[in-house]
Amino acid sequence: MHIPDGFLDSKTWITCAALSAGGIGLALKRTKEELDERQIPLIGVMAAFVFAAQMINFPIPGGTSGHLIGGVLSAVLFGPWVAALIMATILGIQCFIFVDGGVTALGANVLNMAIIAPLGGYAVFRAMKPFGLVPAVFVASWFSVFVAAAACAVELALSGIPLLVVLPAMAFWHIIIGLGEGLITTAVVLYLIKAHSDILPRLAEEAKPVANQALKRGVIVMLAVSLIVAGFLSPFASPSPDGLERVAEDKGFLERGVALIASPFEDYTFPGLAEHPVGTAAAGIIGTVLTFLAGYAVFRVQRRKNQKQDHSTPLH
Repeated sequence: MHIPDGFLDSKTWITCAALSAGGIGLALKRTKEELDERQIPLIGVMAAFVFAAQMINFPIPGGTSGHLIGGVLSAVLFGPWVAALIMATILGIQCFIFVDGGVTALGANVLNMAIIAPLGGYAVFRAMKPFGLVPAVFVASWFSVFVAAAACAVELALSGIPLLVVLPAMAFWHIIIGLGEGLITTAVVLYLIKAHSDILPRLAEEAKPVANQALKRGVIVMLAVSLIVAGFLSPFASPSPDGLERVAEDKGFLERGVALIASPFEDYTFPGLAEHPVGTAAAGIIGTVLTFLAGYAVFRVQRRKNQKQDHSTPLH
């Protein structure tokens, strides 16, 4: 669902960029209340895992593919505002390192996948939670894909593509893709409940002190899983176009897409190994490591800023 440059006109991408800036600014403010310093490595690992998982396009009947967004997964584990920052970090890496999503469209992609998807999905999760964790996670994950796709369709409509053309097509494919999102997210959450709920307070049945050794072990295991997904599974991703690309092909606006920047890792390839499985694996591993480091750095800086503000606040 990464919108490339050229799909949106200037009034639309500028508006989306402004809305995204406001949303991310609010997320930075709200994480001051939610951010636990000892969870920062876990947050970095979650960013890395979502990046790696997004490289795995799964096939959809009809010659299309889909991939995980990960907004609800991040929100269930760390809260919606932390999830927004995780997703924004991933989208930035994808845009500037792998040319996945346009520079001018970055605000729209952040709005759809880092703000609307996790916050909208988390609202559904909270509403559904009395009916059980599994249905709540599944429905919320499915909804996050659908609502992000609907937002994308509205943005395309504002850029001159008829809403009655693009919205039904986006909705059709992403209703199906959302089922994959729900299954993957539910499976990951159930695994984490079984294996690592002791270091993820939102999944624990009761609050318990987190042991440093358990935390380190969990970070290492989850980072290793992320690297395995990126390095060994990404070359087997479906080559079929994703939902947005398929709609653009079918509705005749694919040629509007352009690339305003270049990168040696464009399209998740490694220099000299374009379209070779080893190149995809190498690019995936590099991207996973970069995303982990970027996610860790973003939240470490945010935590230090919060600590400085707390220390500088005068007592009354």
